[in-house]
Amino acid sequence: MAELIERLSLSSTGQVPVRDTEFTAIDVKTTGLPAGRVLEIAAVRFRGDGTFLGEYATVVAADADWRNPHRISAAELAGAPTLGDVLGPVLDLLQDAVVVASDLSAVDGLLAEVEGLGVRLPPLPGISLRDTARATLPLPNYRLATIARAFGIEDFPGYLAEAAARACARAVIALVGTHGLRLAEPVRFPELPRYAAGAAALRRPVAGAGKGWMAEAVDRVSAGDGGPVAQAYLDLLAEAVGDEFLSDEEVSALASAAAEAGMPAEEVQRLHAGFVAELRWVAESDGVVTPVEYRELCQVADALGALEVMVDLKTTATGHKPTRVLVLGATAGADQLRARVLSEGFQLAKNLTGSVTHLVHDSGVRDSEPRLSRALELGARVVPLAEAPALLGFETGPKPQTRNQTKPAPASIPAGNVTLGRALMGLGLALMVITVAAMFGGAGLGPGIVLALFAVGALLGGWYLDETKRARSAG
Repeated sequence: MAELIERLSLSSTGQVPVRDTEFTAIDVKTTGLPAGRVLEIAAVRFRGDGTFLGEYATVVAADADWRNPHRISAAELAGAPTLGDVLGPVLDLLQDAVVVASDLSAVDGLLAEVEGLGVRLPPLPGISLRDTARATLPLPNYRLATIARAFGIEDFPGYLAEAAARACARAVIALVGTHGLRLAEPVRFPELPRYAAGAAALRRPVAGAGKGWMAEAVDRVSAGDGGPVAQAYLDLLAEAVGDEFLSDEEVSALASAAAEAGMPAEEVQRLHAGFVAELRWVAESDGVVTPVEYRELCQVADALGALEVMVDLKTTATGHKPTRVLVLGATAGADQLRARVLSEGFQLAKNLTGSVTHLVHDSGVRDSEPRLSRALELGARVVPLAEAPALLGFETGPKPQTRNQTKPAPASIPAGNVTLGRALMGLGLALMVITVAAMFGGAGLGPGIVLALFAVGALLGGWYLDETKRARSAG
């Protein structure tokens, strides 16, 4: 089959400005991994300068044997238009526009299904948001929700195609406007066939997406190193966990999609264990595991059959708050810092609340911004962008994005334990020398035995502390 998308790239070294270029962000929900039968389509047209020009969204009718990992009800699918019925408005939004999507494989699947209806399509110019963001920002993963968080885009329900397409469009606008990305060469747009709309669209309601700690934790989970099918499965899993919708039905739907894609059950369970281990690392990385974090982690682990990962996890009895950073600003530097906060495992806030420990602002934030004074009232540190990396303790180089997928990183041993261990061994040796000297000097047997016992105890205690430190450092 001929290529359906001509892949383009946006980069800082491109020569063609695209602020006046029109784009169409597409999100497609399908039955399979990474693509399958189309269940929902959303298309949002916009210019690179941030002007929104139109949008379309609808559920698409599916056969009776559909798999549904996106919470589309059977009633919605039964009353939905067919793919042929919605070709007209979708192709109109694609005409003379660059296609953008978080993952172009789903768009490939959509176009292949359109061709299956007998419609001949020329290759469409397209850009992968995931690949573009990967070349621009150092993130722990490049799922749409994580990219959106790095750009300060508000939370959205990822299982809805319309909300996801809008978030994709806003991310591209940030890449073009804030980061100044351009195309390597001018785009040539093919002529697309024209069709009238055959049936009314059936849009799913877009509700608010006020998300809690788990959604933030999912955005900090590393991408892993699996193939396209495994990555697509983890994307769906992260979407369900982040939206706090990991029901038994959802797990079953994910398992069905994985089985249909040829993933062995053992592979699915390995991905579950690794995903839960990553969530645990995120919870422990700031030194504080709250009761809410503990409860939600155990709920996810139980739903995914990975409770063994949580065996020795405990809440942390501490009075200090975990590091939680709110970054204000719409500059490239602000986006880079948000990305670094996520990669370092800290919590990245989207709103100012009492849990925020640091408010960082770039030069575009005025001194009269009310959140600056309010943050001080709440006890947060207010920091200029240039000073934030040093204050937060970030390393000079980029943070590695891979972590142990089978167990959380071991806790470090305080340096004082090393000093105490060696001091005890030194004391033990000194007591042993004194004991031998005393015995040869005519001291009684009783005092000699007491001193010897103290010496042996000090030697063993010091050895134990030193070996414990070595073992944990090696682990």
